[in-house]
Amino acid sequence: MGLASFQLNERLMSPRHRPPRTALACHPQTRARGFTLLEVLIALTVASIALVAAMRAGASLAQASGEMRLRTHAQWSAENRLSAIRLMGEFPPVGRRTYECPMGAVALRCSEDVFSTPNPSFRRIELSVENPVDGHRLARLTGFAVNQR
Repeated sequence: MGLASFQLNERLMSPRHRPPRTALACHPQTRARGFTLLEVLIALTVASIALVAAMRAGASLAQASGEMRLRTHAQWSAENRLSAIRLMGEFPPVGRRTYECPMGAVALRCSEDVFSTPNPSFRRIELSVENPVDGHRLARLTGFAVNQR
């Protein structure tokens, strides 16, 4: 029984008794479906680009978090110094003073510039806090001291 007789028998059978058609029975040269090597390589390339972008974003967030921590400690250090001047009733002399002002485990360097004002009972104080490693300014705060004598 050859291919021609199979096709003839298939036509003669009612749809109810006809055997199910499979892809291989109808088209003996049909290949199995799947991904080609090129498709897999393109998918891997796209996935690796997305992964590199995500890693860069994570590194950027970690760096920004560290910078924010430094800036927060610097601001606290400047606020502490200005509060100490007010609480102790200091009336600092006009000029510039630089000193170490660590906050917790963070090493910082403070610069305190004191300026006279038109009113001799007031002094303007500008505090600048820097990173001692690279000299980058992390915080700046301006306040006033009053001569209470």
